Amino acid sequence: MRSRVLVSVIGVPVILVVVLWAPEWVMAVLLMLLSAIAAWELTTCVGVKKGSPLQSMAMLGAAYAVAAAWVPEKLYPELVAVIVLLVFAFAVWKGGAVKFSHICGALLAIFAIPYAFSAFLRLYAMGFHRAYLLLPLLFSFCSDTGAFFTGRAFGKHKLAPRVSPHKTVEGAVGGLLGNAVGAVIFGLVLNLGLKESLDLPGLVVLGLICSVVAQLGDLSFSLIKREFGIKDYGRIFLEHGGVLDRFDSVIFVAPMLTALLPWLL
Repeated sequence: MRSRVLVSVIGVPVILVVVLWAPEWVMAVLLMLLSAIAAWELTTCVGVKKGSPLQSMAMLGAAYAVAAAWVPEKLYPELVAVIVLLVFAFAVWKGGAVKFSHICGALLAIFAIPYAFSAFLRLYAMGFHRAYLLLPLLFSFCSDTGAFFTGRAFGKHKLAPRVSPHKTVEGAVGGLLGNAVGAVIFGLVLNLGLKESLDLPGLVVLGLICSVVAQLGDLSFSLIKREFGIKDYGRIFLEHGGVLDRFDSVIFVAPMLTALLPWLL
């Protein structure tokens, strides 16, 4: 419990400073770091040997993909394809020692994870107030929190017992309600404090959609953990687990917001 409080006390202010006030390059570097760590966690989970060239290529590709999304005119996103070619060249060179699950884990780490994390940079580039960059975190946190407490108090019907035996249908509904409340609070704060003109019903609908997506993200990464028999992806956040344990919902929600938020605003 003490380590959970410690991580929250340190982590929340750091996130607020980086998202709301720090220069864009600081946010980009943090997202590159998170992507590289997530690549390490995912490849380790699927059985890639720690420190192997395949794992190093996955981490390099994940970090570079975020950097290329930040300054594509200078870093050429197409170079990610070169790293992918190196992944397959390494697999062929090892002559069967590299499993297909290893290759898939590396490719997921190089493409999907940095694409999700770089959504924060895409939202920034759209010209929204930086407070909107908190939405992927807010909708993930409110959904997870609402689902946890509602499921703990009222949960009876299992949602996906083969994937995550503790999650319930009642908890899933609580996640929807948590995001509805979070959306209203966020909208009121921005409308009153920043003189925005957010449509609250539309923001609530967005929150409900993101709750469904967040819970799918949570279950998806739980599915991977269960298949490979691990409890947590890492220990970088102590009892909170690794990057993929803490940001599994965000990885799904952030890209969804880049697609839907412009329609709302």
